Amino acid sequence: MRIQLDSPLSAQRSALFLVVLVCMCSEVVGETAPTRDVVFASPDAHDLKLNLFLPDEPEKAPLVVFIHGGGWRAGSYERCPVKWLTVHGFAVASIGYRLTDKAIFPAQVHDCKAAVRWLRAHEGDYNFDASHITAMGTSAGGHLALMLGVTAGDKQLEGEVGDNTDVSSEVQAVVDFFGPSDFLLRTRTQPSKTESASGSVYKLLGGKASDKQELARRASPAHHVGKGDPPLLVLHGENDRVVLIDQAQAMVDAYKQYDLDVEFIKIPNAGHGGNVFFNAQQRQSVVEFLDKHSKDTQ
Repeated sequence: MRIQLDSPLSAQRSALFLVVLVCMCSEVVGETAPTRDVVFASPDAHDLKLNLFLPDEPEKAPLVVFIHGGGWRAGSYERCPVKWLTVHGFAVASIGYRLTDKAIFPAQVHDCKAAVRWLRAHEGDYNFDASHITAMGTSAGGHLALMLGVTAGDKQLEGEVGDNTDVSSEVQAVVDFFGPSDFLLRTRTQPSKTESASGSVYKLLGGKASDKQELARRASPAHHVGKGDPPLLVLHGENDRVVLIDQAQAMVDAYKQYDLDVEFIKIPNAGHGGNVFFNAQQRQSVVEFLDKHSKDTQ
């Protein structure tokens, strides 16, 4: 292509065009065209969908299952802030689940486990490696990723969503970005989330956590931790006021109680989410964790 630079304005436009072209190209390096809006289950006639992002060479690529946040009442699988992992050789599936206007706990866990089972059952269709799955999520999605990690084999939480109930929903590692882990603790430190009808945990449980303590405990990943649970990386902002950092600490402490593999990254001056969680430094930490606990086990 030949560009005529016959004026300063045209030169500026040409330079801008080249910058945009380079940016567009850089977004697709290392990634094949995504497979979007795949229905993996339809509980109560509600289609659950996922988007799949594959590296250029998907064969034997370990799989990351990403779960979006939004207080279990908002958000979408269509937004996936970690699809850049394909450049590092990982396949990424961004999954949906029923929000609290459709169903209360444990439906969200059932849906996420159904997604893992579907992905395992269809790994041959996409050529990634579903024997090495990392559950990863932000905020409410972090909570669900934690639940995937610590409830393997729990029949009540396994559910019967989807057509692959004979396939394992176990995951081999977990990355939690600022997710809650202990709703009983939260009734003491953030009762607006658990006791008020407008609170996100209240909507998840279908009532006050203080009135549903057994259900609140069952929905709290920190109360499920036990021997054999997968390696865990937790990233949390020190100034988070939406999900207090004591939620991350509760999960880390539970892991340490069982002498499990856990890494805890506290991000100074960070609140609830934001680009700081996906800057170069944090991306490197995440990739190193994934490399350690997936690629080196193949």
